[in-house]
Amino acid sequence: MFKLFKNIDRKNYRPQYGGLDIFKFIGPGLLVTVGFIDPGNWASNLAAGADYGYALLWMVTLSTIMLILLQHNVAHLGIATGLCLSEATAIYLKPGFSKMLLSSAMLASVSTSLAEILGGGIALNMLFGIPIRVASLLVTIFVAIMLLSNSYKIIEKWIIAFVSVIGLSFLYELSLVHIDWNSAMVGWVTPSFPKGSMIVIMSVLGAVVMPHNLFLHSEIIQSRQWNLENEKVIKKQLRFEFLDTLFSMLIGWAINSAMILLAAATFFQTKTPVTELQQANHLLSPLLGNNAAVVFAVALLFSGVASTITSGMAAGTIFAGMYKEPYDIKDNHSRLGVAISLVLALIIIFLISNPFQGLIISQMVLSIQLPFTIFLQVHLTSSEKVMGKYKNTRVSKILLYSLGIIVAVLNIGLFISFFQ
Repeated sequence: MFKLFKNIDRKNYRPQYGGLDIFKFIGPGLLVTVGFIDPGNWASNLAAGADYGYALLWMVTLSTIMLILLQHNVAHLGIATGLCLSEATAIYLKPGFSKMLLSSAMLASVSTSLAEILGGGIALNMLFGIPIRVASLLVTIFVAIMLLSNSYKIIEKWIIAFVSVIGLSFLYELSLVHIDWNSAMVGWVTPSFPKGSMIVIMSVLGAVVMPHNLFLHSEIIQSRQWNLENEKVIKKQLRFEFLDTLFSMLIGWAINSAMILLAAATFFQTKTPVTELQQANHLLSPLLGNNAAVVFAVALLFSGVASTITSGMAAGTIFAGMYKEPYDIKDNHSRLGVAISLVLALIIIFLISNPFQGLIISQMVLSIQLPFTIFLQVHLTSSEKVMGKYKNTRVSKILLYSLGIIVAVLNIGLFISFFQ
């Protein structure tokens, strides 16, 4: 569990909202944010920018809005009930149905870990020439050590540092290129579906609104056990959580947008298709200078390692929840969940022949599973039996179910596109 407040007297503690004290509560959102600036996002965003310029920026905007609403909602589940999404599913749904849903979430977690590990491996290949499969194995071993060491406070600090480095890296990259900001502004707010773009659109959606992150956020929040406090504290924390979520998700929106802007300003302008992440190393050097390619690779490595850590934690959360248990790396169920996700992902990496296409498809798989997680989450957070007086209002319920329907319709569009 996250022992973030182990020295605090919970009985007498009251959240403070002045000055630097606010930053004590920043963390859960950033742990989630690193999941949607992972290597899978890099592949999806580079493909979007390289193939369609600024046209698909709207998908990052839509996905981020959806993510803010869904993450805010699932965090309420953890705060109000003291249960993560996986635990609540096992407790309040029929066993067969809950196992089916959580098993699909575990498959999504494997798909996520595949992208994270592969991205870190590609980064090591770009920097040091290490074969991708060997590099992926090294990333997996390092992440396993970090997770099994139970160093949660250290992990959180590392990830905040990683997010900062990634953000600064892309700011540096953007300073080297010419951006058509008028086209970018239009792209951010104008939905468009260029011919052949449906797979990329769905991969961007799956890369941003990732199912495993919904499970992870509820786990991180519930580990603080605010539900054990009095009603006044709970209400304050419910309000404050939105600030953490909004702040963190907007950082993610900015970084994802920067990826598409960079690809649009370089690869799209020169009509150069991107078929692998390593290619960015060779293409960015003559276009932007040697430093740009190195910064790109270093940021990709940080992204891969940090997001693999959160992906493994999410898998442990989902698997432990099947047994109505919270995530605890010292517990065998949590350890097994982490192992299943990382090991299966690594095996698939050793079998695939096209790493870049594997990244794109892995994100598309996430978008296919996503509606099931959304409808599950909204069902639980709308239930008075689960949430009590903190259940969703009618307006919130309609809005959240509408998001699930939008994702389902986009998935149908993806399916239809395969036959056109």
